[in-house]
Amino acid sequence: MNTQKISQEYRMSQWIQIIQKRHDSGQNVKDFCEEMGIKKNSYYYWQRKVREAACTELMQIEKSENPIPNGWMQLPQKQKTNSSLDIEVSGFRITVDSDTDSELLKSICRTLRSL
Repeated sequence: MNTQKISQEYRMSQWIQIIQKRHDSGQNVKDFCEEMGIKKNSYYYWQRKVREAACTELMQIEKSENPIPNGWMQLPQKQKTNSSLDIEVSGFRITVDSDTDSELLKSICRTLRSL
């Protein structure tokens, strides 16, 4: 077990939360750090570390065959069903699906009814 790596990851997760908290607060860095008792230099140091880690992970994702970040899972995608509806008006049959323009369909049905 690599305790140095584990402690580094723990500190990183703590700083991710602090940076997110500062972002959510809407405060500028100076005011936030004063309020939290954090040195501004420490904040910027960890912000840089977090960004570097995020960029490194993104580059690894781009190189890998599985583009899912660590700790995430891919949800099964819904299979697109090709459902359609057949409408018969005055002996004419129209097949429509979810991509059919509803205004065009109304116009066609009115025209067919008048025949």
